[in-house]
Amino acid sequence: MKSFAYARPTNESETVNLLGSKWGRTALLAGGTDLMSLMQNRVSTPEVLVDINHVESLKTLQPTDEGLVIGALTSLDDLLDGEVLEQFPAVNQAVDGIQSIQIRSRGTIGGELCQRPRCWYFRNGYGLLGRDGERSLPLEGDNRYHAILGNQGPALFVSPSRLAPALIALNAQVRIIGPDMEDVLPLEYFFVTPRNETQTENVLLPNQLLTHVLIPPADNYVNATYEVVQLQGLDWPLAAASASLKIENGIVQEAKIVLGHVAPTPWVSSDAAQSLIGQPVTEETAQSAGDISVATATPLSRNGYKVQMARTAVKRAILRAAGLLEGGQESHV
Repeated sequence: MKSFAYARPTNESETVNLLGSKWGRTALLAGGTDLMSLMQNRVSTPEVLVDINHVESLKTLQPTDEGLVIGALTSLDDLLDGEVLEQFPAVNQAVDGIQSIQIRSRGTIGGELCQRPRCWYFRNGYGLLGRDGERSLPLEGDNRYHAILGNQGPALFVSPSRLAPALIALNAQVRIIGPDMEDVLPLEYFFVTPRNETQTENVLLPNQLLTHVLIPPADNYVNATYEVVQLQGLDWPLAAASASLKIENGIVQEAKIVLGHVAPTPWVSSDAAQSLIGQPVTEETAQSAGDISVATATPLSRNGYKVQMARTAVKRAILRAAGLLEGGQESHV
């Protein structure tokens, strides 16, 4: 691990002032569950490590009239404590799927959303796009866990966040601050697909900070997450989906479907959601939505199996949200 300076700000303004305008010069330390491995492998080599664990405003976990406000330093374990996620089983199920005690206790919601891709080419020093000169290593090599959607450009990794699909399905927003700026934007627009190595996986600039997540009330909506996981413990899902549905008199009035671990960003399937509008939730309508969600998939040489897994995740997330699958809410159909 490369040597570095250490800074410990106590408020948001001080934190922003410590961040530089150039990528790589500083790194934020929250739970450290991802950063430490990146630094040990010299994928991240910051000159200054900014420890934000003493910024009390980032530890908020408070229900308000506008929804649930979650500070970026809130641990995943704290999210599962009590009834804080009672309205949001999709988020609860995503957090509960993380079986590692260490990650749940140390990992934070901000870190979970901002974690770097798990692509082994990136983790072994070949850059975010996994290139060796002009060669795309994921395209030519082992791509079992890479993208099947949104993979027409050079980015072939998958977004690693387990919470993002659920939060996006629930129309969550994030607060971002920087020098002389503060903005709140839908989480859906926080993630981006890089086109070259100078870009990253989200809209943050080097001197900006994600401070809070806001989940609006889920009144009159049912929601759920379904993950396909090969093993327990530290494994990330092979495919996942979250669904949020507004059902009245047995008929879907509104819907949002978001897939995870199948594209460089959490993948919003508007067509799959639209196919449910005006329909009851049944095995057939959920299956049809699953089929539609992967209709444009372009699997790589070794990850075609993920198409069926993604299709199934969408179907089961819908059924679980409607109370028609084990672990779902009370039936509304």
